[in-house]
Amino acid sequence: MIDRAVPAPTPAQTAHPAEDSAPARPDPASVTTDVDLASLAASLRSWGRALGFDEIRIADVDLRHAEAGLLAWLQAGYHGDMDYMANHGAKRARPHELVPGTVRAIVARMPYLPAQGPGDWRRHELARLDDPSTAVISLYARGRDYHKVLRNRLQQLAARIETAIGPFGYRVFTDSAPVMEVALASQGGLGWRGKHTLLLDRDGGSMFFLGEILIDIPLPADPTEAPHCGNCRRCIDICPTGAILEPFRLDARRCISYLTIEHKGAIPEPLRAPMGNRVYGCDDCQLACPWNKFAHRATLPDFDVRNGFDAPDMADLFGWTEAEFNQRLEGSPIRRIGHERWLRNLAVGLGNSLRVASTSDPALAQRIRTALLARRDTATPLVREHIDWALAQDTAG
Repeated sequence: MIDRAVPAPTPAQTAHPAEDSAPARPDPASVTTDVDLASLAASLRSWGRALGFDEIRIADVDLRHAEAGLLAWLQAGYHGDMDYMANHGAKRARPHELVPGTVRAIVARMPYLPAQGPGDWRRHELARLDDPSTAVISLYARGRDYHKVLRNRLQQLAARIETAIGPFGYRVFTDSAPVMEVALASQGGLGWRGKHTLLLDRDGGSMFFLGEILIDIPLPADPTEAPHCGNCRRCIDICPTGAILEPFRLDARRCISYLTIEHKGAIPEPLRAPMGNRVYGCDDCQLACPWNKFAHRATLPDFDVRNGFDAPDMADLFGWTEAEFNQRLEGSPIRRIGHERWLRNLAVGLGNSLRVASTSDPALAQRIRTALLARRDTATPLVREHIDWALAQDTAG
């Protein structure tokens, strides 16, 4: 969910434009001559809900107001290793250049908060951060890869429109091309950009994925929604690494989601201890947000928890071979980072847990030492560096 990291006008994945749908684009005039655009807009909302989207809106694609913020963010280097964020420059704010002929975007959101779970899920998730035996994996990544789920559903929505009006020009995206998803979604009234840079909605919080269909049909655009963060700064104050520098300004290089997913090298040592037991992504800013008491549960089984990822044993995960990693995580977004980064992240988490357990839980501390030492001699240099750091956290000597 890359756009979660982008500042005001930015779980974060590499672009996969080859996977997007890009059919031939017909003459727009031939599409809209006999179409009741307002009726079509109303119908596609209904079709979208039937496909698992909880909200569908229509956005104008003029994002010129977002260009300055994007370019300043890139100039400051806040995108870190995510070179693809800079590859297209201001084109990210110009959907009509990405897909010529585009005049509107159908913006959609799909909730991912697992259907099964405690009622006070935010309190439950925050409590898990204090359990040194378990690894914390971002809620969005506990089920199937959202790229595939949303892209398939958006494609079905486009096909339903085509059935109703005939061929039209469109292209489907979900975190898979140089598109400013949050800017488009907020422009279409799906919510407003919160101070943590995520999209927020009064009726749905922020626990949802975003997807778009760029179209050449001049559907009536929806109005924007006014922001409702007020003076609240809970998302800023809770960030473990201080990645949210100020409202709407996020330094991805300090963000745990970036460090555990996008960053390919060694995790900077000063940021390892603040990571705690977060081994893939970070939900802290969303857990602190008051609007997430209204977060919707997922309606699709795709986002049900797999692999026991609601409370996985960290030492057990560290013992997975590469073959086990690939087999167990088939269809999971986590598989994208590869086994080496997975072990790197877990080594940091184990080190932080060892620091706690060595003075409070001798049995757990010994399990962690054993797990780390068992892999050290065969580890890659990157992983070994983090294992050695983890073993050095042992305060029992």
